[in-house]
Amino acid sequence: MKQMNKFIKRSFILLILVGTQWGCKRDFLDVKPVARELEINYYRNEAQAYEALVSIYDALQWNDQGGFTMFRMLLNVASDECGAGGSDASDQPSWVAWDQFKTNPNLGPQAGFWKKNYRGIYRANLFLEKINQIPDASSAFKSRTIAEAKCLRAKFYMDLLQLFGRVPLITKTLLPSDYYSVKQENPDVIFSQIERDLLDAIPDLPLATAVGSAELGRLTKGAAQAMLARGYLYMNRNDKMGDVAKLCEEVINSNAYDLEKNYGDIFKPSSEFGKESVFEIAYSENARSDWGSFGSGWGEGNVAVQFVGMRDYNGPLFAPGWGFAPVNKSLADLLRGDPRFAHTIIDADTISGGSYSKGYQNTGFFIRKYAPIAANKASDGEPALNWGNNIREIRFADVLLMAAEGLVRSGGSDAAAQTYLNRVRNRVGLSAIASTGNLLLLDIYKERQLELATEGHRFFDLVRTNQASSVLSVDGFIKGVSEFLPIPQNEIDASQGVITQNKGY
Repeated sequence: MKQMNKFIKRSFILLILVGTQWGCKRDFLDVKPVARELEINYYRNEAQAYEALVSIYDALQWNDQGGFTMFRMLLNVASDECGAGGSDASDQPSWVAWDQFKTNPNLGPQAGFWKKNYRGIYRANLFLEKINQIPDASSAFKSRTIAEAKCLRAKFYMDLLQLFGRVPLITKTLLPSDYYSVKQENPDVIFSQIERDLLDAIPDLPLATAVGSAELGRLTKGAAQAMLARGYLYMNRNDKMGDVAKLCEEVINSNAYDLEKNYGDIFKPSSEFGKESVFEIAYSENARSDWGSFGSGWGEGNVAVQFVGMRDYNGPLFAPGWGFAPVNKSLADLLRGDPRFAHTIIDADTISGGSYSKGYQNTGFFIRKYAPIAANKASDGEPALNWGNNIREIRFADVLLMAAEGLVRSGGSDAAAQTYLNRVRNRVGLSAIASTGNLLLLDIYKERQLELATEGHRFFDLVRTNQASSVLSVDGFIKGVSEFLPIPQNEIDASQGVITQNKGY
């Protein structure tokens, strides 16, 4: 079981008590007074505060808060990398809707994303309000956990900003009477809060080299710095490109991270929390989850792994999956001949002794990085819900490429940018690139596409570099609309008009 997960089960009662949140109004109003009283009395010592902190981390895992809403996998579907897949077009309509940019306020994955992130924000806000009231908590404990809570809140808000654009900004726990006065803020305002939280957190987070084996999965200084750099890039803050380079170079020069020697090792269980991992979202194969617990936020397995496996597969190495997010032929063709192909894509029709059922949008190509490996199958609970594959949220290769981009876009050293880009290429035996200026920037973008393929970064990269409308128009992308999902209709209805719909929906 992953280290951060071992405390989550102990925190079950706390998860119930703090499980209410602004984004689910009826749940908030229905909380019984006894639960509110227990919540008030809970934060009495460091042990309880630590469990509360774990409950914030726990929300990162959730992919069941409104259907199957696996963040990175659905972003693959929204990009030009993957289709929706499944048995047929009616298998998961929300996946098909985003794949074809036909989402509407009642159809799409938006409700699950909204609920998950606002629940995480509620827990972070509650923690930040309570932590300084604990009399015997040490200053070191407080400063580190406050930094983690702020960093997690920034992560939840960054996901909301990228998915929805204009969202409510909530930095404190709300009373029922506050609900109708909450308003949406523009992306710049939301990002200002993200930036403030991360800048506050960075000085008080430890270097990865100072995090012990029992704390793997906790946020570090390098993770927060990389998050902030990624945020500046997404917001297209040209005035902050120098900061992108500086933040990423501090991560690089910390000597806390490095590239895995073999690209194929990155996504193996043995490489979880390895030297290339800047930030991971942890899952467990030992939680014994079943369908009775699915949808409660209680499951600790990564169901995305089951989703992307080959449907009804029978053969060597892999376990059968459900055939979602089949890789588009265009990506397979792009990677053909690249050393990363075999570690990124399964060419199912070439597996000797293997067979599978061809589902919706079948191409014969499937995601390899998060594929269900038979040897890793959980022995207890429902196997589909108990895959233990961690999500590599930020890899060191990504940091190197962000540093290169920040240097080029800020007018920094092309030679240094080439060095970072070529470290990524050299790892897989590709020749060095010597381009400069705008051509170098295009080479960096191309390398991001190849290196990070099927990891859920491509859609936001297309949006932030203004390529989405040209690349995704064939799939139905509409410029000025499809960059964001619609606000869930139930949230608009519950707010009695305080929340308004995104443009084009």
